[in-house]
Amino acid sequence: MSGSSASSKRKVFLRRLRGMSFDRMNKCINDVHREFGVSRAVTFADMVWCALHYKVGYLDYRTFGFAVIHGAARKTYMTMGDNIELVHKVNDPECYVLFDDKVSFNKLFADYIGREWIDLNECDEGRFAAFCEGRSDFFAKNAGIFGGKGVEKIDLTGGRDLNELYSYLKENGMTLCEQRIIQHHEMSRLCPISVNTIRMATLIGADGEPHLLYSLLRMSGGGNNVDNISSGGMYVPVGDDGVVTKPAFRQNYGEFFEVHPISGESIVGFTVPYFEEAKALVKKAALVEPRMRYVGWDVAITEDGPILVEGNNFPSYDMVQTYGQQEGRTGILPLVREILSES
Repeated sequence: MSGSSASSKRKVFLRRLRGMSFDRMNKCINDVHREFGVSRAVTFADMVWCALHYKVGYLDYRTFGFAVIHGAARKTYMTMGDNIELVHKVNDPECYVLFDDKVSFNKLFADYIGREWIDLNECDEGRFAAFCEGRSDFFAKNAGIFGGKGVEKIDLTGGRDLNELYSYLKENGMTLCEQRIIQHHEMSRLCPISVNTIRMATLIGADGEPHLLYSLLRMSGGGNNVDNISSGGMYVPVGDDGVVTKPAFRQNYGEFFEVHPISGESIVGFTVPYFEEAKALVKKAALVEPRMRYVGWDVAITEDGPILVEGNNFPSYDMVQTYGQQEGRTGILPLVREILSES
């Protein structure tokens, strides 16, 4: 290891040490002890070692299953630092607003979102009333908030005063109004209480072509009517053929499910409808703004095919490397380097 590399790793380690929560770390140590049977003392020492030598924090240590993964295999895992470095390397910061702002995203990807929408900042009460006509509901969103926050389902039954509703939405910053997505009946059969999206990450390689890094099916875990992981949702990798072969993981509770806890439907063996079309969709979308080479797309599957829900200019790296959902004991870093034609 070179002196500069060692110094960089020490800086990362010290920065994480200052920002870490010892209560959360202790919980992780206890979880690892319970799940893998490794002593707490050995786990703590190994966590410190991995933080210093691999820049892997204690949360990722548990997610990756490093308690039972050792040696060269650990170097195949994409870390938080690797992910940040990749984003900075291949994505143009000037384009971030196109993904951070939902209105900008809807305008740029109008051919791919498959639903009607309006921006209250660009329309008056009359156009809002025309949008509401014939609808029983719609979703109002704060255009700059992600993770399922700043979203409200608006019920239009019962003769609501649309001028008052217009004022309410503008006053509360929920100025993006979108037609409700009705998902494919197979997706509803799996989990009926949420729109179950596919997170599909693309990376434009040295060849100028978009490559699919991974696909993750996300669904509500029963606590909320959204599929967001931060809100108690579950996730599971989807194979290249659209078939799920592993149990879903509910991160907030550290639980795996072969059968969905709400619907009772089998997760293992589930086939995502229109999966080939979804792969083609995100690869086409990836070329709309090629200055954003690394994007995480959220795709909904409707009866008519896949549509884009939103795009993320800072894709996740950890969920696709969850221990217990991998085909082998290797991470995705070799695939990233292959796409970028790196050694």
